[in-house]
Amino acid sequence: MNNHSTPEVAAAAPRTIDIVNRSLKRRYGAERRFRFYGLAAIVLSIVFLALLFVSIVGKGYSAFWQTSVRLTVFFDPEVLKQDTLVSADYGALVRESLFKMFPQVEGRQDKRQLNALVSSGAVYQLRSMALKDPEIIGRTVEVWLPAGADVDMLIKGHFRRDLPEDERRVSDKQIAWIDRLAAEGHLERKFNITFLTTGDSREPELAGIWGAVSGSFFTLLITLVLSFPIGVAAAVYLEEFAKKNRWTDLIEVNINNLAAVPSIVFGLLGLAVFLNLFGLPRSAPLVGGLVLTLMTLPTIIIASRSALKSVPPSIREAALGVGASKMQMVVHHVLPLALPGMLTGAIIGMARALGESAPLLMIGMVAFIVDIPKGVTDPATVLPVQIYLWADSPERAFVERTSAAIMVLLAFLVVMNAGAIILRKKFERRW
Repeated sequence: MNNHSTPEVAAAAPRTIDIVNRSLKRRYGAERRFRFYGLAAIVLSIVFLALLFVSIVGKGYSAFWQTSVRLTVFFDPEVLKQDTLVSADYGALVRESLFKMFPQVEGRQDKRQLNALVSSGAVYQLRSMALKDPEIIGRTVEVWLPAGADVDMLIKGHFRRDLPEDERRVSDKQIAWIDRLAAEGHLERKFNITFLTTGDSREPELAGIWGAVSGSFFTLLITLVLSFPIGVAAAVYLEEFAKKNRWTDLIEVNINNLAAVPSIVFGLLGLAVFLNLFGLPRSAPLVGGLVLTLMTLPTIIIASRSALKSVPPSIREAALGVGASKMQMVVHHVLPLALPGMLTGAIIGMARALGESAPLLMIGMVAFIVDIPKGVTDPATVLPVQIYLWADSPERAFVERTSAAIMVLLAFLVVMNAGAIILRKKFERRW
């Protein structure tokens, strides 16, 4: 009976090759699905990133152009007396020039609307001209002056003309005056050099980013000078000299934990220690650099240790074998080979510090700063905080300034990350 059943059982049992083929089909199908999901995730990420960039550029590119009004200004000697050039009423010169162009305008309300066509910052430009060349007093000069923010928004198409008058910031009379100025060649869009060379202002047409850029530069300078040597020294000690015991393990765990601490915690630490305890100046790049140093140190230490670990043990053994001391081995052989990776980590840490705003808000760098900082102890703000301040402003003209400042910040970040990639590609060694 058993001899007759054996062939039937053998015939019913599946063959090994069939089992393998079926499993291969499932595995190939799973692999295709995994590749599709990965490709779809990449494409989706690129699409969202492109939409973000298009949105930022679309809103911000117009900030690099500013509408200007050409006025024929008479530098009246009765107004500009030699001993009062600094405090003279330059606004009267602008008003007189406008009233000559539009003599039919009467009434206080209409005159106020006419004066609003020119920015209040025009007086500073006229004062600068008079102080630079006092011989201009008594002469009539054609000057291009910045237009008001609402005029600029109308020319750029951000304000709709077809809305009812009570629903827009520019009246029908002002639109008629603007159209006349444009038809007569007294209204043009020029490159907005003010945006790139001045500090913050309450008036959007006068607001610039140079103060924030200078503050970011001084803050990052302090951060780099402190964090890079300290971070590299700590990494070299932990990796090359420190004994492996529970204390070094505890230090390594804390360094890794500090790299994940929210940045605002470092801001609270800076507020408690650097401002309240040590009494350092508030809103100064010095304090901002100290806070960002604490924040970037874990990143630099971790990157530097990884760079040191990537150096082959044979380098160390060869140096020690020819009689070099451990210090000579580290300084003359290991450190130069690990330096490119350390620089890459430092640049990435600096890029992260450049984009931080939360810790700097805690130490007062959110203050309204008009003057350009000249040193690390002067009151200053930084680009991320400047963006935060402008984003909170209700005026429509600050929207394009906010987007333009984001473009500048992204450009700095791209340059810094590109520098890290170039350094890594140029100096890395494959073992």
